[in-house]
Amino acid sequence: MSAAPHAPLVIGVDSSTQSTKAAVVDRDTGRILGIGRAHHTVTGTGGARESDPEQWWHALAEAVSAALKEAGVRAGAVTAVAVAGQQHGLVALDAAGRPVRPAVLWNDTRSAPQAAALTAARGADWWLARTGSVPVASITATTWQWLREHEPRAVDATAALRLPHDYLTERLAGVAATDPGDASGTGWYSTATGAYDPEILQLLHIDKELLPGIAPAGATRVGALTAAAAAHLGLPAGIAVAAGTGDNMAAAVGLGLGAEGLLDHPVVSLGTSGTVFAATRARPASPGINGFAAADGTFLPLGCTLNCTLAVDRIAALLRLDREDAAPGGPAVLLPYLDGERTPDLPDASGLLTGLRHATTPQQLLGAAYEGAVFTVLRALDELLAACGADPYAPDIASRPLRLIGGGAQGRTWVETVRRLSGRPVLLPAATEPVALGAAALAAGAVTGAGPVAVATSWGVAEARELPPVERDLESWARIDDVLRQTFVRKWSP
Repeated sequence: MSAAPHAPLVIGVDSSTQSTKAAVVDRDTGRILGIGRAHHTVTGTGGARESDPEQWWHALAEAVSAALKEAGVRAGAVTAVAVAGQQHGLVALDAAGRPVRPAVLWNDTRSAPQAAALTAARGADWWLARTGSVPVASITATTWQWLREHEPRAVDATAALRLPHDYLTERLAGVAATDPGDASGTGWYSTATGAYDPEILQLLHIDKELLPGIAPAGATRVGALTAAAAAHLGLPAGIAVAAGTGDNMAAAVGLGLGAEGLLDHPVVSLGTSGTVFAATRARPASPGINGFAAADGTFLPLGCTLNCTLAVDRIAALLRLDREDAAPGGPAVLLPYLDGERTPDLPDASGLLTGLRHATTPQQLLGAAYEGAVFTVLRALDELLAACGADPYAPDIASRPLRLIGGGAQGRTWVETVRRLSGRPVLLPAATEPVALGAAALAAGAVTGAGPVAVATSWGVAEARELPPVERDLESWARIDDVLRQTFVRKWSP
């Protein structure tokens, strides 16, 4: 399974909410030769979700070491590294570069009041015109406002603000750098101008000097691996370090979506969160989605739900069932909003179960949890398509395949629930680690100068197995939709 002795290698890193994956990739063919994994610890109760950034750094070294060992290659053949990180997380550093407190993660919902206040202060249209998104709990800007109001001493000690991927990139190269893709999820970067928005920075009381520089879109080299980082990772000092990007942007690259790739197949990612995204050349602006920038200079409109595989696994555990021991929910409706919800914007919501009958089985309850999670993700997809100017129910749009990725794409019940509730064909990409592979393409481009999507496309990342459509379960869809509207109609306007 090892590469030829002369084969140049790159390492793509997927630093997510709960783990780090490092993929050793043949730079010429895109073949993944080895993958290493290391887990993270997430703490917090209620709406709090935090992690110590230092553990990401140690997990990165552990994952790289394991990947090299599995690949059976020499570390000296590695020519570049790039990090794709979980979006939105707030890493506040002191003057010595040490975290002043644990990082506040994307799925922390404590800043919901601050999100509402920021939106009210300028209006949703004002935010959309600048950032392409309306503030919601967990966007970095709202988290910063929460920190200012609740932990002023931490704010006073803050000498630098970073996203998770920025933090790791700076540890690798000693350079404070980010990219337009991940920066577009902060709430203080303008997708209209391609720069930090001075009015928003003033509103948030952020000095621009606290923020990293923004590298140009594409596979940009921002520096070289420092001697200290090389010793920590067991890699050669001086190899290229790419700007990297956010995890969703990297997944788009790893699937070949972008200016040089596939534009017509929406992506549904089933992980801790559920996300839907598509690459577009036009800049979308809709209050129901995030109008992010992509890593290659295009745009990546995205809808994100908080409750997906982790929430359904929790329901399975409560029922003492294997995650695959599920049946269609029948009359039962279970909205697994265990952490509030982001799309629709319901940060204070909790899980909801209704429609129980004497004949309801535990398997149906678990199936109802799958249906509730998938419904929410597909509802976000409808909003995304509408924001891009497409009627989600027009025959030519509704018949397009969905690219299904994430851990859920490996589960039979997840796949079948998506097929049943969408009525669409489903594509299961051959590449099972699109985030790490996208990061690897960014690393390769930092060495060769090629565009990241062009690199990934040359690796054959678009290859996929297609599952034909099944008849859409409109009865279950309507039942879930009715419950959602009746319960949250005063808080949520579709």
